[in-house]
Amino acid sequence: MNALADTSEARPVAHSLYSVPGIHCAGCIAKIEKGLAAVPGIVGARVNFGAKRVAIDHFSELDIPQLQAAIGRIGFDAQPILDPQAEAGNSETGSLLKAAGVAGFAAMNIMLLSVSIWSGAEGATRDLFHLISALIAIPAVAYSGQPFFRSAWGALRHGRTNMDVPISIGVLLVCGLSLFESLTGGHHAYFDGAVMLLFFLLVGRALDSMMRDRARDGVTALLKHSPPGAMVVGADGKAAWRDARALAPGMRMIVAAGERLAADGVVEEGESSLDLSLLTGESAPQSRRVGDSVQAGTLNIAAPITVRITAAGAGTTIADIARLMEQASQSRSRYVRIADRAARFYAPAVHTLALLAFVGWMLAGAGWHQALLISAAVLIITCPCALGLAVPAAQIVAAGALMRKGVLIKDGSAIERLSEVDRALFDKTGTLTLGRPEPLNLHGLPPADLPVLLALAQASRHPLSRAICRALEAEALCPIQLDRIEEEAGFGVRAAFEGRKVSLGRPASLAGEALAAEYRIEGPAAFVIRFSDGLRPDARATIERLRALGIASSIISGDRAEAVAPLARALGAEFEAGIRPEAKLDAVRALAAQGARVLVVGDGLNDGPALAAGHASIAPASASDVGQQAADMVFMGDSLAPVATAVLAARRTMRVVRQNFVLAIGYNAVAVPLALLGLVTPLIAALAMSGSSLIVVGNALRLRGAAR
Repeated sequence: MNALADTSEARPVAHSLYSVPGIHCAGCIAKIEKGLAAVPGIVGARVNFGAKRVAIDHFSELDIPQLQAAIGRIGFDAQPILDPQAEAGNSETGSLLKAAGVAGFAAMNIMLLSVSIWSGAEGATRDLFHLISALIAIPAVAYSGQPFFRSAWGALRHGRTNMDVPISIGVLLVCGLSLFESLTGGHHAYFDGAVMLLFFLLVGRALDSMMRDRARDGVTALLKHSPPGAMVVGADGKAAWRDARALAPGMRMIVAAGERLAADGVVEEGESSLDLSLLTGESAPQSRRVGDSVQAGTLNIAAPITVRITAAGAGTTIADIARLMEQASQSRSRYVRIADRAARFYAPAVHTLALLAFVGWMLAGAGWHQALLISAAVLIITCPCALGLAVPAAQIVAAGALMRKGVLIKDGSAIERLSEVDRALFDKTGTLTLGRPEPLNLHGLPPADLPVLLALAQASRHPLSRAICRALEAEALCPIQLDRIEEEAGFGVRAAFEGRKVSLGRPASLAGEALAAEYRIEGPAAFVIRFSDGLRPDARATIERLRALGIASSIISGDRAEAVAPLARALGAEFEAGIRPEAKLDAVRALAAQGARVLVVGDGLNDGPALAAGHASIAPASASDVGQQAADMVFMGDSLAPVATAVLAARRTMRVVRQNFVLAIGYNAVAVPLALLGLVTPLIAALAMSGSSLIVVGNALRLRGAAR
């Protein structure tokens, strides 16, 4: 194996993806990446903390069992991800929510039993309530504590520690001492504190899992735009269905009108119009003829074409965009990593404090029972629940306030990132505009021509034809019966009416018009129908409001320059046109490299990588599935005003977050010395921990009016 390193450039390198649920902190990331890099045959490894995945570049001689064993030797269980779409359904959110539900239900019942004891119940009554509490708490802890116990055992088994180790020790120690007290008729039991602690921790972990699920769904939604297969022409000239995984370069596939392409290729036969919004975001379909390149996931609108495949599977353009989204989303985890670097010191610090408390009290003459109780109180009271809630509590309240204003938060950490943005990039079609072309001058035609125009429009799938249909059908017009209707790909619809030729299609000259169609009836001159894709309400006011907040805005669109320039002038913004997905992503990264914190606002499939790479991102509710999944937030309605509202609310939220950190740190500064001095029982420790959490939550509730 060592010889492999000498021939790295000559040997083929494979790429494998593994799911590693045990990744919880920055220490895990460093252990995996450094540990795998030292394994002979592995070229490199990168951890995606948000998705809990490890991407490994390795020589093809290493197979799945060998790579799993390499990860296992570092101390983590791993499973290969062979199908990203199937893996998307593998989430731990459900199990965490069930565990939190069990812990919450048990905590409420134990607290009810504890009320009588706090009120002065003695003797047999107290002992009975302690035993009933034990019967509730022990099964609840055994079930709800599994996520922490498994993680702690896995770490200890491989000679390392993590944040779950002191949590598990504290819970088990308190439960053990409480059971001993209950069986020996002792005065105090602390089952309520142990179960309450698990409940708060499980809620936080479930919220974290939900955010990871949403980030992963963006890539899954994009991959769904690739069809499951295609009709492939064999050597005998017969067409047969082939699964997408069986497609290969050199094959010839037939793509019918209304179908999406399953692979990249070059048109060999036929001519059609394709919806290329996946790549360009442009609303108008584009013509593709023999010799033109076409991409997987794009929609064939007008006529059948035969395509010779040049790239399939992981080599297609849509797969490249999915990889860009996944790679871009990893940059978000740097905030989590910064927090985890600080949290890395939590476990050894808590262990040290608890051990010092036990040893100190034993040396002071206290018995093992009292020393253990004080040590357990230290473990519990130092639980970072208030610190852990400082951010999510504020995020949840702010998210509720924004939801009432029509902004849906998909990623809680986005509020923090949105508060920091100082530059905004807007897509055009469907973002600054409504994405709904509307004809402007239909009634410039004689009334007798409108039913003919409606009949022609109904025979076409072109978006401008659909817009004409909506406008005329809204006036309760009925189409005329036409003869010999035919549609020519990329040029329009032709037919016969009362012996005369009629047509609806591409104008001979756009004359600077971005959206236009030509209606012609034999005899009179052609009539050019002009369309507008109206600006969203408050678009200019929103740009100006962002400018007042110190955020410069510009337009970056895949649409043509003649379509973007008038809108940019109306908004007083700079623009770039004809930009492809990878170029949008490069633009975001270039601005970030210059120190800018970029807010990306877009809606199309082509915006997915840029939305994922932005410091923060927002999409309208009318956006494609990929756009909505890749974005951190979604705003409802036609108005653009929620974008500026969200930025302002995010900045207010982060002020409250900083206040919460001060409160949480102040709690620990007071509570930990009291626990070390033996002035706090495990129950008081749990109540103090919960009380500090309630203070933080109460402060966060002030954000209910943040979205104003």
